[in-house]
This record gives sequence, structure tokens and C-alpha cells, in this order.
Amino acid sequence: MAEGLEVERISTAYDQADVLEEVSLAAAPGTITCLLGSNGSGKTTLIRSILGLTPPRSGRIRFAGRDLTGLPTHRVIAAGIACIPEGRKVFAKLTVEENLRVGGYQEPSDQVVQSRIGEVYELFPQLRERRNQLAGTMSGGEQAMVSIGRGLMRAPKLLLVDEPSLGLSPIYVRQNFAIIRRIRERGVTVFLVEQNVHQTLAIADYGYVLAKGRVVAEGPPAELGKSPEVHQAYFG
Repeated sequence: MAEGLEVERISTAYDQADVLEEVSLAAAPGTITCLLGSNGSGKTTLIRSILGLTPPRSGRIRFAGRDLTGLPTHRVIAAGIACIPEGRKVFAKLTVEENLRVGGYQEPSDQVVQSRIGEVYELFPQLRERRNQLAGTMSGGEQAMVSIGRGLMRAPKLLLVDEPSLGLSPIYVRQNFAIIRRIRERGVTVFLVEQNVHQTLAIADYGYVLAKGRVVAEGPPAELGKSPEVHQAYFG
């Protein structure tokens, strides 16, 4: 799968204690691949490992045929990967449009930046209306739109989305999951890390379940929805 994401038997530790143990998974090009798991299962650590923020102590990470293992984060991003972080993490004292411009800071052409801002506004018309509003004064759902839009400013080939439903009202959860589907329809590969089982399986093409740092189940959504491993991972 030369153009997709491949994680091969990675183990990642904090202070010598393994959080991930020989995790292997893949995200095929142009698909939504989900990673399900409860709090503490190691989902965010996997995202950090892919981004080079917490490098794995063993195993390999490849994207589009390129070995990313051990690369600094800025080089991982330059390879065509963007991340929508857990908790949104907008720049509260910057306007909506300034937040988007931060996402495109590595793009040398202002014309390209302006074009991509326009594309974000097509996805999120509310942001166009509020482009001069400080991001910190917006609702959680609106901040989530800013965070997703900022991640799209580099025109990524792979979008890592970490817990997009966290702390949002059901209306914004449905809206953001619909946006994630539309992003996939534009040809972007999406790796979606979530706790929300039903919403996630409704849009995913393939999925994995992580429990205590190990992949305990994988398969298409219809299979995972019936999986005893999913029930065990969430409910014990």
C-alpha cells in the first residue's frame, strides 16, 4: 500500500513503561480508517508517534512509501500529513482567519493561501461570516470548525483527527462527522481516532480497536459493530 499509512509493530514508551505494544495498522489511500478505544488505551500516543512527537522505541511508520520513523515533526508534516488535535487547541487571541493563516504558514504563495482559505469557507460558511472574530470567543463547535479548517490549509494527503466529538453537542458532532466524510470525498486519506463508536463506524471504511496499548480487533464497520472486543474495550 505504497500511497497509504502503514504502522508496523511499533512500541512507544513513556519513562520506560510501554504505552503501545507492537501496534500494526494501515490506512488505505482515500479512505476513512478509524481507531476506537476507551480513555487510556493509547490512541493519542499513537497519533504522537506518527507525528514524531513521541517517537516509537521500535517498529516502523511509513506514509506514501516513505519511512517516517524518527523524523522530526516538521518533516512529517512536510510529507503531507496534518493533525486536528484533541481539544481543538485554537489560538484564542487570533481571529478565525488568522488561525487559518497559521495553518498555511509554510506555503510561500499568498495566492495559494487565499485560495485555501476560500475552500475552508466553502466547507464552513459560518467561519466566513465570523472571519474577524477572535477564536477564543467562539463555541466549542465553532472552534472545532476552525481547527479542522486550519488542518486543511496545507492541503494534506493524510489527515489525522484526534477525538473530534470530545466535548461537543450532538448537533456539532453530526456536523463535523459529515465534514470528515466530505474531506474524504475530496481524496484526502483520513485516520480518525475516536471513542464515539456509532458515529465513527457510520462513516469509516475500516477500523481497529485499541485496548491497553494493543490492537485487539480490526475489520470493516459492520463486523466491528458486533465485535465482542469492542464491547470489552469500552465496557470491560
